Amino acid sequence: MNNKSLHSFHIPVMGLAYTIDSPIRVAQYGISSVISIIDDEIVEKMRELYSKKFNLTFWGISTNEEDYRARRISAYLDMVDTIVCEKFESFKKEISKNKEALKGFINMLPNASTIKNVLLRFDRQKEHDALAIKNFVDTHLIPGNIDVNIMTKVDKDNFKNNKQLPAYYNDAHSSLRGFAQSKLSSSVVLSAGMNPRLYSYLEEFDDFFPDLDGGLRKKIILKVSDFRSAMIQGNFLAKKGLWVSEYRVESGLNCGGHAFATEGMLLGPIMEEFKQRKEELIQSAHSLMITALEYKGKYLVSKPLPMKITVQGGVGTSDEHEFLLSHYEADSIGWGSPFLLVPEATTLDSETRQLLMKAKAEDLFLSNISPLGVPFNAIKGTSNETLKKLKISNNKFGSSCPKKLLALSKEFSPKGICTASKKYQKIKLEELEQQKNELSEETFQKNKLSIIDKSCLCVGLSNSAYLEHGMEIKGEKQGVVICPGPNLAFFDKEVSLSQMVRHIYGNVNILSDGYRPHMFISELKLYVDYFKKEIEAFSGKITNSQSKKWTGFKENLLAGIAYYNNLFQDSEMFKKDLKMIKHQLHNYRSIISNIKIPTGA
Repeated sequence: MNNKSLHSFHIPVMGLAYTIDSPIRVAQYGISSVISIIDDEIVEKMRELYSKKFNLTFWGISTNEEDYRARRISAYLDMVDTIVCEKFESFKKEISKNKEALKGFINMLPNASTIKNVLLRFDRQKEHDALAIKNFVDTHLIPGNIDVNIMTKVDKDNFKNNKQLPAYYNDAHSSLRGFAQSKLSSSVVLSAGMNPRLYSYLEEFDDFFPDLDGGLRKKIILKVSDFRSAMIQGNFLAKKGLWVSEYRVESGLNCGGHAFATEGMLLGPIMEEFKQRKEELIQSAHSLMITALEYKGKYLVSKPLPMKITVQGGVGTSDEHEFLLSHYEADSIGWGSPFLLVPEATTLDSETRQLLMKAKAEDLFLSNISPLGVPFNAIKGTSNETLKKLKISNNKFGSSCPKKLLALSKEFSPKGICTASKKYQKIKLEELEQQKNELSEETFQKNKLSIIDKSCLCVGLSNSAYLEHGMEIKGEKQGVVICPGPNLAFFDKEVSLSQMVRHIYGNVNILSDGYRPHMFISELKLYVDYFKKEIEAFSGKITNSQSKKWTGFKENLLAGIAYYNNLFQDSEMFKKDLKMIKHQLHNYRSIISNIKIPTGA
């Protein structure tokens, strides 16, 4: 059987629920997608829903049961795998027998695909040879991957009878165990930075180590923002005998969800470094891995295992897609936010999808609503925002915090409290009130907003699944939180899965009319705006260290512009936009050069 991916794109994780069932929707077409497995409650609800839909046996796993969190996740992933396999077999039979279904599938395949060319020959034959087609697809087609995501920072300690449980029962640890104990042969995407304790826990599961034939039943993908981070994390894992099969490079700001800004390093130069130093990354990890495997008495591998470099964040046209594949030799391109407008691919209630379709660039912004304290992409006018404003107008602040996934602040309790919770905000507002006479009214209101602006992401990011599937939502109304990237402003209509895939491969255009900047220019603008705002908003004492940090940020931006000037000059793909791109780069260089770096006293 062919094990090479059918497509040159994948659907990254989005929120807690937007891709919760995406493999069930798209894997039969060879499209890989990623499920968030941090929220065991929505996972259990979706397992019940789909068990009924596909006539599968369902048994509820109560929160009173031992290791319920990991067991719920394993059960859900096993069910998804069962359904995907069933749908894949049915799909192969359909395209073998149904000429129209075969045509539809052919239209979704990459233009340079050898499989597409063979299927086209079958389609052009006068006689529809169902048996020959069936034999071919059985040999050459595989379903898309059912990958999972764990946000490493969401690893809350858990307690029972006021006694802290071992780290084994921490949230991210339990999620990892749920994946590891499932029957899936796929990958876990670890995002939001390094968690040494969680990374070390990977050693407990044989599926992450090579087998006798050098294969990995379960693989590790790291979401990273630069080469240095990849090298550090990859070598940390290699010293434990663990191989990183993919580095998923994401733009720091031109992405959805949480935005982890780099120190002014732009996506183009970052990808160039990965391209130039990929072999160094491979060899460094391989030598460390072999030493560790020998020490542990594990199976050895004679040569480095495959390592992919993929990229995501702000991609919107087939030209950009193809450029990232060809110039940077990327193995796959992540298309996230645009798929929120594809009902066949993602879980989203109709009201929120309508909001996304109407969104303009000015409606999408970096917010401070995340309890993690990290900038979070948001859109104006969500039901969550409306409900929160109504509560605030009635002097009611914070969430009841029913799930406590982000109860990570230990400022007031060793058990952890979420900064979006009523309990936390009540304490902080009382503290602020005591300082009121010492603060200006402007400072007081600014500090108050920073407290009450936080939203309950645990509920808000999963409510869309409840709404779309007509499931009961218990507890107080929280509405829906949605976190699209800025790139969504250029997509303004609901489209079919086929239309979106054909857009990615350049066979149709679904973008709205009007000018859309190149993804690298869009990211540059985001970084310039972010940089200026960070300096303007800084209210602490300016130290030499802080000035040095800002200087480095500025230098990285200018170096990125110099890199892009050379890149676009030599590129044949964007010739028609070259004049505009050069003009924009010149303008941003002037803006950055004129930014004054405050110096320490």
